[in-house]
Amino acid sequence: MRILVVSLMYPLPANSARGTFVADHVQALLSDGHDVRVVNPLPRMLKYQEARRSTLTGVARAPRQFEHGGVRVYCPKYIALPEHPWPSITSRSIRNQCKKVHRWLSDWKPEVIVCHTLWPVGVMSSALAQHYDAPWIGIVHGYDFDVGLNHKNLSKITRKLATSPNRLVVVSNRLSNLAQEIGIDEENIATIPCHCAVESEWLKPIKPWNGRWRKSNIDILFPADPRRPEKNHILALQTGEILEQRGWIVGMTSLKLQPRSIVWDRMLVADLTLITSKRESGPLVARESIACGTPVVSVDVGDVSTYLPDSLVVSNYDATVLADACEDALRNRWKEGFTLPPRFSQEYFLERWNELLQELVE
Repeated sequence: MRILVVSLMYPLPANSARGTFVADHVQALLSDGHDVRVVNPLPRMLKYQEARRSTLTGVARAPRQFEHGGVRVYCPKYIALPEHPWPSITSRSIRNQCKKVHRWLSDWKPEVIVCHTLWPVGVMSSALAQHYDAPWIGIVHGYDFDVGLNHKNLSKITRKLATSPNRLVVVSNRLSNLAQEIGIDEENIATIPCHCAVESEWLKPIKPWNGRWRKSNIDILFPADPRRPEKNHILALQTGEILEQRGWIVGMTSLKLQPRSIVWDRMLVADLTLITSKRESGPLVARESIACGTPVVSVDVGDVSTYLPDSLVVSNYDATVLADACEDALRNRWKEGFTLPPRFSQEYFLERWNELLQELVE
């Protein structure tokens, strides 16, 4: 099947860590025999403006087209202003890039358009779907509902975009409930979590921790860029400080623009992964950490409470309680043979996606 993926996030030549969950989806579709191309619209900006967010690194000077993982990627540039004071300007600008996409695709015509995130790339996806007379699927990872629906300038257009696709895919039951709350029919919603794409050489069982209680070094992985405010790095630091007060010698490593192999290497050597985010859709790093054999301690965010042991999920943002959970993770290391639920496997992911794609095309 010819599938055009339109995504706000995708790895760039200067930032391979950007949008890896979308690249995982594309590679899974490729492995199943689909013909996939990617359009990654990028906001126009100067180099110094990239400092606003780590996800913007590499955007200013990104090439117009390139290949990533054997897939052709096209990056049209559109106008976007910080904090979206006038969404209509962005909508018009990104819609105007569709003619460039037509020329880039040439005679290649998509049978289905898959759109990762709704704002603003859903505007382009809707226009492309109309031009090619193809169904389109919108995917909500979290931002659109957690931020967009509550944003004074984006709420209206987010609701409109959420009801526009032929199908809306959400990555958790929580997001499915939010979709139904804004009036989307349950029959038009599919819940398909992002799959865990850790490669076989990094897959390890969770191993026992051997050290002197409250006297040893412990390596804690904070699996995000500290510059991103929603990742709540300060709470992780406060948790580490409390652990040090109890006698631990704490080392804390963060992840900033590393390629996947380096990320998985860090997960392999860490004693535990600590997640303190204010909002998440998954997070995918929790599943990857478990696959690499490292236990996860997390605040109750995303869908972690559906598969992590209760003692390692903290319902409030309390550094002392998180420190207790970290010690519990070291003490118990979970039950031998703990594995991720099947719904996070690539096999389940592809099965659900192929069912959805076939249904729309027929």
